[in-house]
Amino acid sequence: MMRPSPMAARAASGCSTAAVAFFRLRPLGRAARPAPAPAPARRFAFSGTAACRGRLVDSVLQELRSRRPVRVSARIGLQGTKELSDSKIDKKTLRKGLLLEFVKDSERSLLAVVERPDGKKNWVVTDQNGILSSIKPQQVTYVVPGTIDFDCSRIAEFLEKAQDLLDPTILECAWMELSEKDKSVTVEEFADIVYGSKESLESYCAHFLLSRDIVYFVKVDNRGSSTYQPRPSAQVDELIRRKLSKEAADKELEEFVDLLKSAKALPLDSKPSKNSWLMEEKVKQKIESLQAYAVDACNDAQRRMAGNILKALGFSRTSSAALKLLINVGYFPVHVNLDLFRYDVQTTYSEEVLSVAEELLADCPDSDKHIRKDLSNLRVYAIDVDEADELDDALSATRLPDGRIKVWIHVADPTCFLQPRSIIDREAMHRGTSIFLPTATYPMFPERLAMNAMSLQQGIDCRSVSVSVTLHPDGSIAEYAIANSVIKPTYMLTYEGATELLYMNLEEEEDLRILQEAASIRAQWRCSQGSIDTSMIEPRIKVANPDDPEPNINLYVEDQTNPAMQLVTEMMILCGEAVAAFGADNNIPLPYRGHPQSSTAVSAFAYLPEGPARSVANISVLRAAEMDFRKPVAHGVLGVPGYVQFSSPIRRYVDLLAHYQVKAFLRGESPPYSAGDLEGMTFIATMHVKVARRLHSNSLRYWLLEYLRRQPKGRKYKALILRFMKDRMATLLLLDVGIQVTTMVAAGKVGDGATVVVEMVHPRDDILSVTEIPEDTE
Repeated sequence: MMRPSPMAARAASGCSTAAVAFFRLRPLGRAARPAPAPAPARRFAFSGTAACRGRLVDSVLQELRSRRPVRVSARIGLQGTKELSDSKIDKKTLRKGLLLEFVKDSERSLLAVVERPDGKKNWVVTDQNGILSSIKPQQVTYVVPGTIDFDCSRIAEFLEKAQDLLDPTILECAWMELSEKDKSVTVEEFADIVYGSKESLESYCAHFLLSRDIVYFVKVDNRGSSTYQPRPSAQVDELIRRKLSKEAADKELEEFVDLLKSAKALPLDSKPSKNSWLMEEKVKQKIESLQAYAVDACNDAQRRMAGNILKALGFSRTSSAALKLLINVGYFPVHVNLDLFRYDVQTTYSEEVLSVAEELLADCPDSDKHIRKDLSNLRVYAIDVDEADELDDALSATRLPDGRIKVWIHVADPTCFLQPRSIIDREAMHRGTSIFLPTATYPMFPERLAMNAMSLQQGIDCRSVSVSVTLHPDGSIAEYAIANSVIKPTYMLTYEGATELLYMNLEEEEDLRILQEAASIRAQWRCSQGSIDTSMIEPRIKVANPDDPEPNINLYVEDQTNPAMQLVTEMMILCGEAVAAFGADNNIPLPYRGHPQSSTAVSAFAYLPEGPARSVANISVLRAAEMDFRKPVAHGVLGVPGYVQFSSPIRRYVDLLAHYQVKAFLRGESPPYSAGDLEGMTFIATMHVKVARRLHSNSLRYWLLEYLRRQPKGRKYKALILRFMKDRMATLLLLDVGIQVTTMVAAGKVGDGATVVVEMVHPRDDILSVTEIPEDTE
């Protein structure tokens, strides 16, 4: 770095030391690249009168002129020829032997000597690094005056001599003098003012200082000539402020990049926690900019910040590079679910909501206590997946003396804790649903409220809303009733456990067998009403320790034709039909769901084997679903005259709305919501439900691909042909995994089996490629 000149030392008390920092002097070594200056001091204010300031400037400039008794130009052998204009360079201006400055690229300007023409417009030059280049006239930024037949081997000496003259304090001192006179100057005039000479070296140094200055002078082009005009004082102050701000930001960026490099180098178990990156505001802003960039959800400021960080680290400015960096520094786990950030999913609750929830838990209010029916004597079966956290429905059944079956669908009663439009209710509406992912569950209500007070629990008196239905022998509804109740669940069963009990056909579990019989005749009745079979093989994954690089993946493939699953499905449809009938009979606004019959007859796909292949064909011709909030609409897919989702008020907000309406009627009150209110709130909740479904679908697929990635190479998978897309390109269902994939098949038709092997799988990029194994090579 250049040593301060004696003049600069004397100028420090008057010309701001910030001039050094703001100028960001470019050293003129072989690379001529920028180098950081020492940390700038605070910009000092000038004191005294304008006359004192003028005398100080005069003394500084006089010393600069007097400190060189011998012209540097003469010392290095330059000829004193007439100067050349730097404002308009053309073919005639350039000639062999001239020394010039040209733009090499966006970051560098180099000195070079002209060698010879290159075509009609270009010139071949030898630059300060000894490299031959062909340049256009537009690249030339300055032709050094007085340089004829300049030897390119002497450029280094020229640059070394120039270093002694490039004192950045000159700019501020000259600006003070010239701004007082409101005088513009050419490069050569500036050289004469500050150096007392217009010769080659002095003129080049003046050009160098002025052309790189962004604070004190502005270049003005006028009719083929260029001058430099002093900026107004207010503008200089603002530019200095901006420069200081930029330097501070650059320093912060450098420190943050160093922090990233340090964290990246640490072993996995020693990397800083995510919270440690969020403690300091400046660090938090930068790491969150990278996060937003990684999930393609950043604003312009975050995009610029993340791009600068990635560039400083030598990475490409892509979302995948940002993601990889965040994983490598330990901010994200390897298997981070980016959708949680893309869709801004609320995974926690505010202190206000949690506080209100705790008050509800402490008070346990029950606005319907005086009208609850005691059904605790019934044998009650709650059947769900084994990892269910929110249990919101259970079943009972008995055979009446006349031989008919009576069933009860008991539904958890969260509205006994809540008031419509309360804080907890509004929070649930804006979530719309509980979110179930392979790695975690994010409940619609605060966890302690949802999974303890609201949920049904084995062997404990639980508040519920019980829908009782007596069936005709053909499976249609003969009678129904809805009542607030108290139940005591007898069994908490998984689907597998309930199926096993059904197969065992135990005498003491007669009620369970009655439930199965009811489900069977209901399925037959719905089929007679035109219901459409859409049952599929559904995968279910539970991931333990998801933040580990290699977490445990537990895969379950559920067949919806499983007896216990069919039993529960039929009873929930029955519940929805009964609630719709109750709403219609009592003129209650409810979220009624419907589905028009398809124009394609169900029998059109009878040739396909029962199961996934036929279900996919049936689903492909379905028409759009409908909703009405005043009266039931026929549900052609389910084969029922009306339907209201009612059985999951802890995990679905629209179900909760139906509970508010029905329970108000049971108390003899007017429904809290009109049909218009219901429509608006259902629309809001449904938007969040769509996001939750997308989250679930994307996360499930990611972990299915991760499961496949870990399987032994060459493992064979049984598959089922679901449909053909074009020629022999088919969609297959891997039966052991429950995932769909597209590939070419050599033979077979829809519904036939095939065997495939996985060729390539990349979970993060959602890539799965399989190849069919022909029968003769199996």
